[in-house]
Amino acid sequence: MSGAGRAEEDDLGAAELVLVARVAKPRGVRGEVAADLLTDFPERFKGLAELIAVFPGGRRRRLGLEGHWFHGGRVILKLAGYDSPESAAALAGCELAVPEAEAVRLEEGEFYDWQLEGCRVETVGGRHVGTVREVLHTGGEAPVLVIRDDTGREHLVPLAESICVEIDVAAKLIRVDAPEGLIEF
Repeated sequence: MSGAGRAEEDDLGAAELVLVARVAKPRGVRGEVAADLLTDFPERFKGLAELIAVFPGGRRRRLGLEGHWFHGGRVILKLAGYDSPESAAALAGCELAVPEAEAVRLEEGEFYDWQLEGCRVETVGGRHVGTVREVLHTGGEAPVLVIRDDTGREHLVPLAESICVEIDVAAKLIRVDAPEGLIEF
């Protein structure tokens, strides 16, 4: 491998990524793939020139995007260099991403789940609660933060403005003003 290729690979390894799709299977005779959408913004594929494939095991590779369309709740992608069903089969299970810097900008006070995951949580009084492990979307009014404390116990806290009174994703900190009984210490 040339030095330039290694530098590009190193660059990809360090890049923070936002997942937009997961390849399910090859589709069609020209190497297209059917992928499950992992973005709330499917329109983002319009005008997108490349995606970063994250293969099982973590290897990353830039892929040119030659075309896309939607069918049956999935996005169908034609990726450069994959011109047969056999070659496209190698992409099954890959996650497709864009660099974090290219994520769709959200409105003030809106956050992606990946921005909240890993944030430390403390009360407005400064007491450590734990770390956000995941964000659950239950269909209710507000998503729910799954917060794991130092003992491994999980706390479920609604992501409501009245409870999560300060969210600083740059500092990876969420301050909560939880009603009595919501968080047990």
